[in-house]
Amino acid sequence: MRLLFDPQLNPATESGWRRTWFDIIYRHDTPPSRNFDLVLIGAIVASVLVVIADSTPTFHARHANWLYPLEWVFTLLFTVEYAVRLMVVRRPLRYALSLWGIIDLLSILPSYLSVLLPGSQSLLVVRVLRMLRLFRILKLTQYVEEGGVLAGALWRSRRKIFVFLSAIITVVVIFAALMYVVEGPAHGFTSIPSSMYWAVVTMATVGYGDIAPQTGLGRFIASVLILIGYSVIAVPTGIYTAELASSLREASHETGHLDRRGCPECGLEGHDPTAHYCRCCGHPLPAPMG
Repeated sequence: MRLLFDPQLNPATESGWRRTWFDIIYRHDTPPSRNFDLVLIGAIVASVLVVIADSTPTFHARHANWLYPLEWVFTLLFTVEYAVRLMVVRRPLRYALSLWGIIDLLSILPSYLSVLLPGSQSLLVVRVLRMLRLFRILKLTQYVEEGGVLAGALWRSRRKIFVFLSAIITVVVIFAALMYVVEGPAHGFTSIPSSMYWAVVTMATVGYGDIAPQTGLGRFIASVLILIGYSVIAVPTGIYTAELASSLREASHETGHLDRRGCPECGLEGHDPTAHYCRCCGHPLPAPMG
């Protein structure tokens, strides 16, 4: 029987109530375990909605008499669930120090802290992180591989993106210094850091308008920066797209979706098995092997 989680979290016993609850809590491919997860996610959503509603002053003033007890009901429910999770595994400390164990603890800790530190109860919205269990219930594990391709492409393009960000920061500093000199504190550019904020907002073409140039030269500089912003927006997208396309081609090689016929003219490999011409130079390709 294969368990869909960390294999190090073995059941505490091979039979009895611990094994039964271990299968219900940690397995996700049986009706009882699936129903348990659905009930748990329903409780998580309801508890987060209660916290969000309680943060609204008018709603809190009208319904505080039942919001506070209801939140403690959820807290006690999640406390029992957390305790049972620790009881049914062979190595409770391993689970407590795992990512899910830490999230489970954080989901109940703010309520108890609110007794000593008023206001910390609003941190209970961390429970929304536990909604990630939904991926296990819906059997979306097949998307893990695709997510790894995306993350791998981002990691391989990190140096190019770092160089790009360095260039952007340089442009921001230069234009911020120019606007600080041209406009000055009289027009809201009180310092170079505040001018850098304006430069980032302008380059991103957001345009909040809280700081705006007033002189003709300042508006000209702002116009130039806007044009630069439009021209560089597509750069990181292009870098990432190129790495992603390369990753997909490599994956296709590994799965056999692309063959390794080399073009006799330019030497390019990785064509579609049904291709008759090179996708780079258009030269006829050799016949597929087999």
